[in-house]
Parts: sequence; C-alpha cells; structure tokens
Amino acid sequence: MADINIQRKKSSPSPWLLVLLVLVALGLLGYFLFRSDSTTPAEQPAPATTSATPVAPEADTTAQASPPPAEGTAAGGDAAAVADMAAEEAPATADELDTFARGEADSPDYGRRGLQMLTSSLSALADRADLRGDATVAERRNDLTSAMSRSSEPNASLRPGFVAVAGLLQAIQQKSYPDLEKPVAELGEQARALSGRTTAADQPALQAFFTKAATILQTLNEPTP
Repeated sequence: MADINIQRKKSSPSPWLLVLLVLVALGLLGYFLFRSDSTTPAEQPAPATTSATPVAPEADTTAQASPPPAEGTAAGGDAAAVADMAAEEAPATADELDTFARGEADSPDYGRRGLQMLTSSLSALADRADLRGDATVAERRNDLTSAMSRSSEPNASLRPGFVAVAGLLQAIQQKSYPDLEKPVAELGEQARALSGRTTAADQPALQAFFTKAATILQTLNEPTP
C-alpha cells in the first residue's frame, strides 16, 4: 500500500490585518499632510500685510502746504506797511517844519505833531559824523528820547519834550555853531515858558517856538564853516 504524504496547509494572513495596515498607513499619511498644510502659512510672511500698510503719499503733504501769497494782496500789504513806516521815520526837513509851523497852527494835535517833527530832525542831525562822538550831544539826545517816551502817556505834558529839544540844540550849537548862541538861548527861554498844553490859548506860543526852531534847523543843516 502506497504511503500518502500529507502536508499541513499553511494558513494565509487574515485580510483584516491587511486592511488595518492600509488604514494605519493612510492615517499616518493624512496626519503628515495635514501638519504640513497647517504649518506652511504660519512660516511664510503674509504679503497682504505689507501691501495693506498705509503710506503717506507726497500728494497729501503738497495739499497741506500753504499756497504762496497772491501778488498784490499779502505781499503788497506788507510792502505798503513798510513804506508807511519808512515815511513816518524819515526826518522832517527845516522847510517842512516851517511850512507846518506857519500853516497848521489850528490843528488840534499841533503841539505834539510839531514836537515829533523836531525830534526826528534833531535825532538825524545828532547822528552826523562830526557830532556823533560828542558826549554832550549824545546825552542830550538821550534826554530827548526819554522825554518823548513820557509824552506818549495819557494826559502827559509836552513841556519836557520842548525843553529837551532846546537842550539838544544848545549842545549841537556849542559843538560846531558858535554864531547861533543867541538864537538857541532864546529858543531855550521859549521852551521853558511853554505850558506843555495844546489848547487854543497856547497855539501862538507854540507857533513862535516851531518857527524859530525851523530857522535854526535850517542853519544847522548847512555845512559847518
């Protein structure tokens, strides 16, 4: 009787095990893919943030800049103001003072206006090269400036201004004009006799003072002998 070789049949792997391995592999693959997708945006800079940042354009700065003043308006007004100031600061001449003294005695501001004209003329004269270095002239000029400053106060008397004018004229006369000693001394007496008011009763005395001062000023403006 022949021997029958009986071999045990090998068991094949369970299909469920294969399915489980496939699921695990898919799970791992999905995990890594998801992790890669979630970390990539955080690592890369967002270009939208840079483009969205507001930048001040040059057009805004230009729009806020003040436009240049129109010709003939602000600039013209400043030029007119400067011209008016220059006209007020220009020293009055002897002829202008004489014309004022003789023709505007009825003006309500006659005394103050005449004193201002005299002050401007004598201040310019005291700054002349041959008189500028004299100590007495400089001192009397300062006295006149102080007197005029006080005369601008309300209800202030003009008499200190007239006396200071006579004092400066005397200093100039003693420095360079010996022939004017008598008329300058007479003007000083007139100045001390003035009341300092500008009423109608004071107008004749004021007119005599200004007229005589204009005559002296005419000589002072001539070259020294």
